[in-house]
Amino acid sequence: MNWLNDSISLFTLIGIGAVIVITVFVVGKYVRQMKTDSSTGELAKEKWDGIGEYKNELPIGWALSFFGTIIYALWYFLAGYPLAAYSQIGEYNQEVNAHSDRFESKWSNADEATLQDMGKGIYFVQCASCHGVVGDGMDGKAQNLTFWGSEEYIVKTIEIGAKGSGYPLGEMPAGLLDPQSAKAVAAYLVEKIAKTGKSKNPTLVSEGEALWATCAGCHSEDGTGMFGMSANLSNYGKSEFIVEVLNRGKKGMIGNMPAFNDGRLTDIQKLAVGKYVTTLVE
Repeated sequence: MNWLNDSISLFTLIGIGAVIVITVFVVGKYVRQMKTDSSTGELAKEKWDGIGEYKNELPIGWALSFFGTIIYALWYFLAGYPLAAYSQIGEYNQEVNAHSDRFESKWSNADEATLQDMGKGIYFVQCASCHGVVGDGMDGKAQNLTFWGSEEYIVKTIEIGAKGSGYPLGEMPAGLLDPQSAKAVAAYLVEKIAKTGKSKNPTLVSEGEALWATCAGCHSEDGTGMFGMSANLSNYGKSEFIVEVLNRGKKGMIGNMPAFNDGRLTDIQKLAVGKYVTTLVE
């Protein structure tokens, strides 16, 4: 970019030059005065360690510079350089958005295997540092993704509660059900709510259906989460559930997992991560 062809940048350069010239002039003036002038005037009443201070008037030059800087700043941000004007950050954001649009278009119909491969690469860059290369959570430091998505994990969640996702209905407290009832609810959730396959405890499904009322107050009868008020359990064990976690972020044991809704991942990339994570469940 040629700065001399950009009126705003040119004006800024002129302003910088003016500030330098004025600074040199003012500093030189006061240095000369320090060598020749003697102190006169009325002293203030306050003293510090026997040292008094003169009641000096506000220097006109300083006052003009101070208020001039404020006026210039207001003009610069409101008129001279409006938010819609060119900026390198704006140009960068436009290029990123254009690239993201091309990426989404190119991979909009990607098959399952392609998405899993894509998600694997993203996982190693964005997730493995906390969750571990194999998704084991590195000895409890982060969520164990080889355990998440399983029927047993539902039982564990009912036992210890669910925290850190910031849903409007709040955190799920621990111990809402006894261990046997938790197993029944997990069986019902897997087969009838999430529909991810057959339960490992098929004889408990009907019992879990009767106990589901304990969960429906927050997660609704169909498990969809009351329009985002709580977690959508109809997606439990699926890539869509991972996408929701990525979009919301989560407070964990070793820190906060950021919400990936700031543009660092596209929708397809988040779905790809979800597809890969579901392959880690043992």
